[in-house]
Amino acid sequence: MRLEGKVAFISGGAQGMGAVEARMFAAEGAKVAIGDLLSEEGRRVAADIGEAGGEAIFLELDVTSETQWQQAIAATVARFGKLDILVNNAGIGGQSTIEDTTEEMWDRVMDVNAKGVFLGTKAAIPEMRRAGGGSVINISSQLGLVGVDNSSPQYQASKGAVRLLTKATAIQYAAEGIRANSVHPGPIVTPMTESGRADPERNRLTLSRIPLGRYGEPEDVAYGVLFLASDESSFMTGSELVIDGGWTAQ
Repeated sequence: MRLEGKVAFISGGAQGMGAVEARMFAAEGAKVAIGDLLSEEGRRVAADIGEAGGEAIFLELDVTSETQWQQAIAATVARFGKLDILVNNAGIGGQSTIEDTTEEMWDRVMDVNAKGVFLGTKAAIPEMRRAGGGSVINISSQLGLVGVDNSSPQYQASKGAVRLLTKATAIQYAAEGIRANSVHPGPIVTPMTESGRADPERNRLTLSRIPLGRYGEPEDVAYGVLFLASDESSFMTGSELVIDGGWTAQ
């Protein structure tokens, strides 16, 4: 098993890519803590993992709260004894132009998508240090690499911030055996993209920008995250893993 003996924390693990990552990690031998505001869905994922023979717990987590991050990481270590892997997966989207974006809209997305990653990383580093190293995996986006006309400025800015925060983390903690890499998915079949997929015009436009001609599946991303969580990627830090169907190749 690729994650045998490791302990992972996944934010936003109650649905979408995070839930697939949680199930995949557990199947590969990891003990998994799922942090999310969606308690019913999160507990269901944890229960499914248990029924499949794995070990998982659900912890309520608002990623914009430093206190809740500290409590969630402490609860994970209390239950499983250590922390090896952090997947900062939680995120929200948005659609607006710069002129249509209110200060409140900007702050909300930046708080969840950028500040949440910072707070999660900050809370996890001391435990990874105690464990002798670890892997931080930050879910950014292809829109953290390139701009687009029909996604909000705050979403794109937040995902660009995640990319550079990942590199700062990688450089600051490499000597302690703590790695940090970002993942840049393109459009994926998740609840976040549901409204766009249901709108014929938006769906057509999105598909026209993907050379492979389809949305990705959560598993397409989860396999990449699994690689970065495992020792197979032990010589990778500060890197960007792009899983976007060719979007950024154009």
